[in-house]
Amino acid sequence: MDTQLTTTMSSFVYHRIPTKVSRKDFNRYIDLHLKRPKTGPKPKLSLYKIFNYILYVLHTGIQWDQLKTKRNELHYTNVYKWHNRWSKDGSYQTLFHASIIQLHQTAQLDPSVLHGDGSNTVVKKGA
Repeated sequence: MDTQLTTTMSSFVYHRIPTKVSRKDFNRYIDLHLKRPKTGPKPKLSLYKIFNYILYVLHTGIQWDQLKTKRNELHYTNVYKWHNRWSKDGSYQTLFHASIIQLHQTAQLDPSVLHGDGSNTVVKKGA
């Protein structure tokens, strides 16, 4: 993926969170797990580009309507629809599980550096 990578004794250390996926990595690891609709028109833009636009929005935290695509090749509502579809149909969950299995099989999963946070914050209306 598009990150600076340091190799030390067969383990990988990332210096930053990946915010863009190369086409090679997308086709190899991600594309297999993203579900496509059985009916309806095919997207005008490749799923690779749509996925990278989704990563950009999630990484930067911008609102969907602030997303500016190159040469206005796709409206932000279409990018959101793909994100919403993959979120609801379990594609992201499947992708996450597959990535954990891949890391485990290649001995790159180090549970000593995992940090889980199960807390939540209640938001009160009007506060």
